[in-house]
Amino acid sequence: MLRPKIPTNPAPTLQASPPVAVGSTTVVPSIQASPLAPVAPAPPRPTVQLTPGTALALVAGGTAVVLVVGAVLVSMLLAVAITGASVAVCALVIRSLVNADAKRH
Repeated sequence: MLRPKIPTNPAPTLQASPPVAVGSTTVVPSIQASPLAPVAPAPPRPTVQLTPGTALALVAGGTAVVLVVGAVLVSMLLAVAITGASVAVCALVIRSLVNADAKRH
């Protein structure tokens, strides 16, 4: 009842060709090639020169990024805090209404 059904492989439709014998090959030494011309060394990578203006721009850019990311994180934290406080106030109001209704009966 719980035996797995194993699929059977279909019979191959293509006929295999018999292997072909390959004759041995001989290695013939070739004439020695002349050595290549020396390759010129690659020029060194250009160095980044940090001028006072560039350093000031980098510092200003980094400060702007930090301020923006901080503002986004603080606003998200504030949104979570406000949501939590409003849920707590709603819970107190609902509890008060339920208790007042229970005392009436």
